[in-house]
Amino acid sequence: MYTSVRAISSRQLKHASTRSLAAASRHSALRDYSTVDSNSRSHPKPESPESASWALKAFLLGLAIPSFGWAVNNYLAKSSKNRSSSELKHTQYGSAQDFKQAIAELQSTFATHDGVVSVDPDVLHQHGFSVNDYHDGLSHSVVVYPQSTQDVVKIVNISRKFRMPIVPYSGATSLEGHFIGTVVLPSGEVIKTRRRARKSSAGFDTTKLFIGAEGTLGIVTEVTIRLAPLLPTNVAVVQFPDVETATRASIDVMNRGVGILHYLTECVELCDDNFMRATNKYGQSQRKWPEKDSLFFKFQGPSQLALDETARIVKEVVEKHGGTGFSLAANAKEAADLWADRKNAHYSGLALVEGSKGWATDVCVPVSNLPRLVQETKRDLAELGIVSTIVGHIGDGNFHCLLLFKNEEEQAIVRDAVHKMVERAISLDGTCTGEHGVGIGKREYLYEELGEGTVELMKTIKRTLDPLNLFNPGKLYPDALVTKEPARS
Repeated sequence: MYTSVRAISSRQLKHASTRSLAAASRHSALRDYSTVDSNSRSHPKPESPESASWALKAFLLGLAIPSFGWAVNNYLAKSSKNRSSSELKHTQYGSAQDFKQAIAELQSTFATHDGVVSVDPDVLHQHGFSVNDYHDGLSHSVVVYPQSTQDVVKIVNISRKFRMPIVPYSGATSLEGHFIGTVVLPSGEVIKTRRRARKSSAGFDTTKLFIGAEGTLGIVTEVTIRLAPLLPTNVAVVQFPDVETATRASIDVMNRGVGILHYLTECVELCDDNFMRATNKYGQSQRKWPEKDSLFFKFQGPSQLALDETARIVKEVVEKHGGTGFSLAANAKEAADLWADRKNAHYSGLALVEGSKGWATDVCVPVSNLPRLVQETKRDLAELGIVSTIVGHIGDGNFHCLLLFKNEEEQAIVRDAVHKMVERAISLDGTCTGEHGVGIGKREYLYEELGEGTVELMKTIKRTLDPLNLFNPGKLYPDALVTKEPARS
């Protein structure tokens, strides 16, 4: 897919393009299975066969449905009563012969473009499995690398003709930061979601509708984003006796309106004591950190004088709340080194337990409830014997947890712990995911979080735009409303 990215500045429009990917799934999988993912989207970020620049944006065409979905439905059936609600999963897809004809037509359509259509087993496997996904994967039937919006239209039309499901996969980006989108609908029609005016109250915010739908309503082939000035930055780190104290300090900092608040609130990161321990063990840091709950600040301002003043005020506030060891980068290199420790969160976390795998997930709650959520989650994980690290975007109450395991028995314990974490976040007026997305791993929580009316509205939109259920089937929309059994006396 010729997915283009447009960046709007005050004076000019910059245009860059990236290549995308498509894959279609095996007919044998397209039955009555529902699907579940470990965290959100079910496929790894694909790599382009040509160059890294082409790999920035990609999408998959197809459907890989793991048999684990049966196990989850079976579990729900034992513990609750399921009431069907406008099911999307009973779609009649094409036959095996239809799929063969679809692949042949794809190969014919793109015959003049080398490497656009692939049925190579290694390529199919690459896009159907992931080392970061802990449910059964499934190889696709064909992988397609379109180079333009019109290529995507051709693929969609062939998909509709033969009722072959499509799993679009691009940059796996979320709701934040997008301004305008060009979208290919299941009908093959191409639309733009808005014009370039800085603000508009004309109609729905369809940009967020399509991006939030995670590929189930349309395939985004072009995005336009706003550019912000890249201002001077600096980084500081400070330690606290506990998460609650760190959270109170960060809220106080934000309430002071220090520096450019919009930027500052996006760059206050909570890293728990286990994370700091993992950073030390990983061995890539330029220093040895105190193994305490810590805050990483990234300041941004128009001048060095502004940065210095921001740092002074922040230091004063955090020390008032019991913060110690305030460390401010002396230069740009040191700032980059400090922030690199935060950016290495996933790989440093894995260093805590040699030979382990990591289940990464996220939830989000009001900032005032974040200390309770983190504390209770850490208590639960400690009681279960799960080693984990926590990193939180404290400015918006979003935190990420990496839970480590080494075998199937430990993985099952981790799965239950994630479920409990999500349930607690929702009970605290939060969400099952702040950034990672729903995919197939968190579908079951949507009725509880959003309510039946909202979910049914989402399904109505899905059926209206995609009556054949070809776009990313099995994702986002829960199959049925779950009514829990009353507690037994």
